[in-house]
Amino acid sequence: MPNTQKESIDSRARQVSIIVPVLNEAASIGRFLRCLRERAGDAEIIIVDGGSSDATVDLARSHCDRCLYAPRGRALQMNAGAQVAAGDTLWFVHSDCEVPAGCLQQISDVLRQPEVVGGFFRIRLPNKRLVYRLTDSFAHYAGLLLRMRFGDHGFFCRRTAFEKIGGFPEVPLMEDAEFFCKLRRLGRIAFIPSRLISSSRRYEEIGPWRLTFTYGLIALLYLLRVPIPVLARIYRRTCAQLKV
Repeated sequence: MPNTQKESIDSRARQVSIIVPVLNEAASIGRFLRCLRERAGDAEIIIVDGGSSDATVDLARSHCDRCLYAPRGRALQMNAGAQVAAGDTLWFVHSDCEVPAGCLQQISDVLRQPEVVGGFFRIRLPNKRLVYRLTDSFAHYAGLLLRMRFGDHGFFCRRTAFEKIGGFPEVPLMEDAEFFCKLRRLGRIAFIPSRLISSSRRYEEIGPWRLTFTYGLIALLYLLRVPIPVLARIYRRTCAQLKV
């Protein structure tokens, strides 16, 4: 590859800062970050730890550009990462996913359109059981119909849009849905059909039908403007048996 072309690709990649909130992910953080580095090239990778009691931070340091601490809570952690990010594009990725090959190029391509302020990927749960196919299909088509998305879809946006919105609202749940709604008001949201592989860990620990029903119920109640603290209590009761 000619040097000028390589420099152009590296420059474009460096414009993206990937922000990953983590908490007690020692079992998988190394594997996740190696895959992220392989598929996201030279993008800036920022890990924001919310107070892990395991070796998450120690294992992450050698695979990311920055590792910092923030109070526990995805909104707080993602906002902290955005504050120190160097990129013009901010990409918020969960630590239990696998990003698709060519992801940076796809983000760059959609953001060449000036009316696009951000976007998301389609997700896929890595399990062939019917309930998982129904779950990720429901998440996609219901999201299109209701014009709502959640953070496991890998939101990305222009830094200017993020700052105009004021970042993620610091609420106990639905910070991603609230953020997406505000982002949508600023301009067009791009949908990238490449699949972001989302972990089925929570589904397996809680039960796929039970968790799918809970997510659907919370989304419906959110649309009906049920207070977020009430939704957070429903979610906590469902996920009470999780180890972390």
